[in-house]
Amino acid sequence: MREIPAGPERVARLFERHHLALYRYLVSATGSVPVAEDVTQDVFLRALRGLPDDPAAHERAWLYTTARHLVLNRRRDLARRGIPEELPELPARAAPAADAFDLHEALDRLDAPERDLLLMRELGGLGYEELSKVFDLTPDAVRSRLHRLRLSLRNVLTRSWAAGTRPGETEIRHE
Repeated sequence: MREIPAGPERVARLFERHHLALYRYLVSATGSVPVAEDVTQDVFLRALRGLPDDPAAHERAWLYTTARHLVLNRRRDLARRGIPEELPELPARAAPAADAFDLHEALDRLDAPERDLLLMRELGGLGYEELSKVFDLTPDAVRSRLHRLRLSLRNVLTRSWAAGTRPGETEIRHE
C-alpha cells in the first residue's frame, strides 16, 4: 500500500467527520488542550500529504494511528531531552462531579496502550475492526481487552466509591 497526496476535498471531508472525536481522544490521551490542538492539526496535515492508496484501508483507523504515534513520539522526545511533561490542563467539566474525577484518576492508572484502546473506542467511536488495525490485534482480541478493561475500571470505581477512597488508592488489576 503506497501513500499518495490526498486532495484537499478528501481531507476536508475527513476533517468534518472526525476532527471532534479525534480532538476529544487527544485531550484525554495527553491531558493538555494545547497539545491536543497541535497534534490534531499535525494529523490532518499528514493526511493532506498522503493517505494510504488502498480503498480497503480504514481512514479513521489511519487518523488515530497517526495521532497515537505523534503523541508517543512527543513523549519520547521530551523524555530524551529531559523535559518533564507539563502538568495536565484538564478541560472544564459541566458540573463538579466527583465521579468524573474518579474516572479520570482511574484511567490515568492504566498503561498507555490500554488507555488509548479504551479512549479510542469510547471517545473516538472506533469499531473493533478499526481498533484491530491501530493496535495490530485481531478484532476478537480487541473485544476481549476492552471487556477486561471495562470490568477492571468498574471494579476499581465501585470499590473506591463504596470505601470512600480515591481510585489512586486502589490498584487496577486485570483479571
